[in-house]
Amino acid sequence: MKNASQRRPAAASADEGVTVEVEDDLTAIDAAEWDALVERQPSANPFVRHAYLLALDRSRSAIEDTGWAPHYLLVRRAGRLVGACPVYLKGHSYGEYVFDWAWADAYRRHGLTYYPKLLGAVPFTPVPGPRLLAADDAVRRALVLALEQLAAGNELSSAHLLFVDAADQAVLRERGWLMRRTVQFHWHNRSPEPYADFAEFLAHLQRDKRKKIQQERRRVADAGIEFEQRQGSAITPADWDFFYRCYTLTYRAHHSAPYLTRDFFARAAAALPENWLMFIARRDGEAIAASLVVIDPVRKTAFGRYWGTLAPVNCLHFEACYYRPLAWCIANGFERFEGGAQGEHKMARGLLPVETWSAHWLAHPQFADAIGNYLAREGAGIDDYLDELNERRPFRAETSS
Repeated sequence: MKNASQRRPAAASADEGVTVEVEDDLTAIDAAEWDALVERQPSANPFVRHAYLLALDRSRSAIEDTGWAPHYLLVRRAGRLVGACPVYLKGHSYGEYVFDWAWADAYRRHGLTYYPKLLGAVPFTPVPGPRLLAADDAVRRALVLALEQLAAGNELSSAHLLFVDAADQAVLRERGWLMRRTVQFHWHNRSPEPYADFAEFLAHLQRDKRKKIQQERRRVADAGIEFEQRQGSAITPADWDFFYRCYTLTYRAHHSAPYLTRDFFARAAAALPENWLMFIARRDGEAIAASLVVIDPVRKTAFGRYWGTLAPVNCLHFEACYYRPLAWCIANGFERFEGGAQGEHKMARGLLPVETWSAHWLAHPQFADAIGNYLAREGAGIDDYLDELNERRPFRAETSS
């Protein structure tokens, strides 16, 4: 596999005070400078903070050996860091949640090489957010041009930015990148008067949805399940060990191996203790399941991430992954809960469809045209899908939720 760091793009701005470089070692980049850029982004979240990305690297979860060779595009003005973009040289398309396997297959059938490709994304995490950490749009443009130069200069097939926010989308569209839509399901607290409690949230759902949730919660309670809630530094190493056992069993049940190592969770918990929330389910005092939520106390957003169980219990997944986290969000004044990729069943639990976007640059002109035509057709299908979903909104007609 080619090493993208061997070819460094030239300065990508008319501003002579701006330079663009590629760094391979995240520890060589000042964490305070990096995180200051993150905090300037309207859609900032914990997944792009220096400590989170470093935990992925140092735990050997996202490294060249696993098909995720990390590189960091940096823009400096007068020596000060004003832009950054974490990218990965990818030898496959696993762990991305925006599927381009068919594109890779088309390249192969035409005798062309699709991998390696350049990818800007949070590994294994389909959370929308900033991919171009920039002080302003001029810096965003410099980063996008640098991505194109880096891909072209290393003879890569393509460059991709996944789950980009609105600010990034605008610049990427301006540069002519192909835009692709997907659909996720997010919960939003009521505004301007948030829900007082979970019962009030249920009261705003259609009667059949409300009754179904009540029945599902009753089944879990009738099975003798009780929950413990642990947050931040109150989550003990033993709790993390138990969670990781559940996490690996979930992957094993789907005949695959987990992406994240136990060391990743140890490092991330130590570096970002304020961002973790764990629910542990017990039966007869014995832990049998756990779910993990990432929380952003600053922006009042929670992200459902991982779960696993040692014993099958009817409806336990819904209780651990949706009802308990939503009740926690309401009790703590959180404004949004992101349920992750896909899953129409989430609508029945009060999560609504949300468009998410990715951006794609392809070096081969004919393939770029063909994929552009495909995305136009796919986009029309997404329009129909969203129309259908919005006709099935779970809230009562009189509510504005």
